[in-house]
Amino acid sequence: MSRPPPAPVRGVPAIRIEAGRAHACDDEVAGEEAVALVYNGVTHAVMLATPADLEDFALGFSLGEGIVDDARDLDLVEIRPLEDGISVQMAIPGRCFERLQQRRRALPGLSGCGLCGAEALADVVRLPAAVAAPAVSPAAISAAMAALQAAQPLNARCHGLHAVALADAGGTLRLVREDVGRHNALDKLAGAIVRAGLEARGGFVVATSRASYEMVRKTAMAGIGLLATISAPTSLAVTLAQRAGLTLVAFARGDAMTVYAGRLRV
Repeated sequence: MSRPPPAPVRGVPAIRIEAGRAHACDDEVAGEEAVALVYNGVTHAVMLATPADLEDFALGFSLGEGIVDDARDLDLVEIRPLEDGISVQMAIPGRCFERLQQRRRALPGLSGCGLCGAEALADVVRLPAAVAAPAVSPAAISAAMAALQAAQPLNARCHGLHAVALADAGGTLRLVREDVGRHNALDKLAGAIVRAGLEARGGFVVATSRASYEMVRKTAMAGIGLLATISAPTSLAVTLAQRAGLTLVAFARGDAMTVYAGRLRV
């Protein structure tokens, strides 16, 4: 059964307790939906995501996971709200679908977030093509991170969303996407960059999250050579960034930050 498109932020009743006193109030929370990514009629993955910018999400996920080779390979047929989630129906060429089916047939069990179609450790820790790190200064990263705080309209309402943005070399934000999942937000950004026809290679990505392996891999898959996050990196993220030639910056708060891979222009 279909339903109206769900809102990315929802109003909910709540009880607020302050100084030992309770009162009823209305609050807003981040929308979270099960989003099925369906290729040629076959569901490949179900992700928990904020129901906004799903066109960008579909393209960014498909490119980042290597399901399609080019944006022209993907035809977004329909985004269909259902009773228990959202179905994103896509059509891809036969060669892409056969490759996807081969990956699915090799799966020993269910795939998880960021590991769709991985049959072995070597498939999980797969190295993206080398990227060229842009010449970016610490001041530019600080400027972009500061601007990001004011460029999150959904999070300003509910305080429950991650944001990921593309900034140019001077730190000016070009595009911002939000989602309850940091990986989803980055997929949305990657798709939006392609759909908008932007040149991203001279810029960098800033994110209000930790720097996980998947954040590094998806940034590199988008051809972007620098990722800066507000929180900590993981060991695998550092290793992958070093191998891919990507500059990885974490704990970017105010005018302080830590560089874990690559170099900045100082």
